[in-house]
Amino acid sequence: MITLLKSAKIIDASSPFHLQTKDILISDGIIKKIADSIPNKKDYQLVEKKNLHVSCGWFDTSVSFGEPGYEERETIKNGLQVAAKSGFTTVAVNANSNPIVDNKSAVEFLINKANGSATKLYPIPSLTQGSKGIEMAELYDMQQSGAIAFGDYKKPIENDNLMKISLLYAQNFDGLVLSFPKNNTIAGAGIAHEGINSTKLGLKGSPALAEHIQIARDLFLLEYTGGKLHIPTISSAKSVELIKDAKKKGLQVTCSVSAHHLVLTDNELHEFDSNFKTNPPLRTSSDTKALQKGVNSGVIDMITSDHNPMDIEHKKVEFSEAKDGVIGLETAFGAVNSVLGLENFIEKITTNPRRIFGLETTSISEGKIADISLFNPDEKYTFTKGNILSTSKNSPFINKKLTGKVYGIFANNQLILNS
Repeated sequence: MITLLKSAKIIDASSPFHLQTKDILISDGIIKKIADSIPNKKDYQLVEKKNLHVSCGWFDTSVSFGEPGYEERETIKNGLQVAAKSGFTTVAVNANSNPIVDNKSAVEFLINKANGSATKLYPIPSLTQGSKGIEMAELYDMQQSGAIAFGDYKKPIENDNLMKISLLYAQNFDGLVLSFPKNNTIAGAGIAHEGINSTKLGLKGSPALAEHIQIARDLFLLEYTGGKLHIPTISSAKSVELIKDAKKKGLQVTCSVSAHHLVLTDNELHEFDSNFKTNPPLRTSSDTKALQKGVNSGVIDMITSDHNPMDIEHKKVEFSEAKDGVIGLETAFGAVNSVLGLENFIEKITTNPRRIFGLETTSISEGKIADISLFNPDEKYTFTKGNILSTSKNSPFINKKLTGKVYGIFANNQLILNS
């Protein structure tokens, strides 16, 4: 099949056609020609969309699917289809299943389940056995089977020595260690950001201090051990400053922020809607501004959806009893596109995460493999339940106005478009 993308504005700093509007001809999954105008032959698969923009395929570094064990939340097959229609050609899947992905066979299971999909799946298995934080998992074996990093999803490594040993051991094979930024002793039973709103609403507070202490500890350990550390989904202004200072010291530390933490605050909690119950919790407007500044300055290396489907039985309950987590693949682009520059967003969801997680970078250039996201950055719309593609419906963006529509992807020699 030969595919022709008509009048596509290319957003790719590595391409000689960056910021130019061109026709793109793809044959057998390879970009054969890029030109001002390419005639459309009858047997071509034509893609002609309003204000069509293209970039290298987006990579989401924090995605959860239910399978294995929680298929009612999201299967791998459906999750990858959602990712494709949300503009993502690659996803990194967390160890957030039952059983926990903590061994070679479990890593291979995930990869095999994704075979043939347009969107490619890379596992991030747990750093410790069963994500219990007691003994280190078989990291080297899992990397040899296809794992790209290691982390206990939403669970901090409380044992200081275990974290130290993990950072030391992973250096033997250039492994990337993730550490969730939360000190459970400080956070306690908190379910909302500790501040004015949690006090007004009578919700147990979880102070940003819990995040700061854990990050500070991890940075001290990293300075001692060397190695590579990634801190996922930071949420506060002070966290940005801590990581900024560590980078100035030359430490190999990177971090991400979720789309919802860039635009939503704890003001959303007044209706006690559990779709706004996240981990880390939504914080203040000054935090969101600092996070946006952190993205723009390059301190924050990447943006993630932190997609975490949750079935209705665990969400349609009292706020205090509901499980954390939101779906985010469908809304990641539309949510942050209005607060970040387009080129900056693209960098934080393509080039940066690929480099940090050790994946080959791509380019929209002739002769290269076609790994492309298709979108319209200017279209405004109200996101409704009808826009949700995931099996679970726990989105914090229902009935919110978003800017930026995703058309689909071309990846793995497949064209996936939204209907």
